[in-house]
Amino acid sequence: MTAERVVLVHSGVADSRMWDRQAALLRERGYEVVAPDLPGFGSEPEPRHPFSFVERIACLLPAVLVGASFGGRIALETALTQPDGVRRLVLVDSSLRDHDWSTELLDYWRREDELVAQGELDAATELTLETFLKPVARDVVRPMQRNAYELQADATQEPTWPALPPLVELRPPTLVLVGEDDLRDFREIAERIAREAPHARLEVVPGARHLPGLESPDVFDRLLLEFLSARA
Repeated sequence: MTAERVVLVHSGVADSRMWDRQAALLRERGYEVVAPDLPGFGSEPEPRHPFSFVERIACLLPAVLVGASFGGRIALETALTQPDGVRRLVLVDSSLRDHDWSTELLDYWRREDELVAQGELDAATELTLETFLKPVARDVVRPMQRNAYELQADATQEPTWPALPPLVELRPPTLVLVGEDDLRDFREIAERIAREAPHARLEVVPGARHLPGLESPDVFDRLLLEFLSARA
């Protein structure tokens, strides 16, 4: 019997190493685990030609998709545009393309862009860690985010994105997870997905901010494994 594939899509403030604990746990339970670095992160340089994050993940289907933050947006858009290939979907503090972002986050992105443009990559890294993560996760994520800034410094290509059906057309069973202490934007997004997607349910992860798999790993792992093993 072929093992079920689980694709872990990392956050935009990290790379595939954020999933090391979950990847090992899932492999112990017999899943085939794929945890790629997205273009411009980890071991993958920024592309010099047009590219699509969604196509990058779609080529790994059929699979269960687990995506965090920016990776959640990619997993969600992959599920909406490739409905036959996604068996289950887990969205962790997911981003959403058409969300109306708060002044708090817009100000963060503006300041981040300024620091990166000035070559202040260490300062940009600390700003990002303080904005999104609890202290317990910062030392783990720091080298990932710093490396991503370096890889993306000379980016010349913008990714392409597919036309999207509405959330009401999301077909796979979906677990929506959000840290209880995350920014208001991501809590609103989680609530909206759970409200509009017909097969979605929301779970709040206590003690977590933006990356529950690193900040509250015991609770996160339990919720993930229960969802993957439950009958559809």
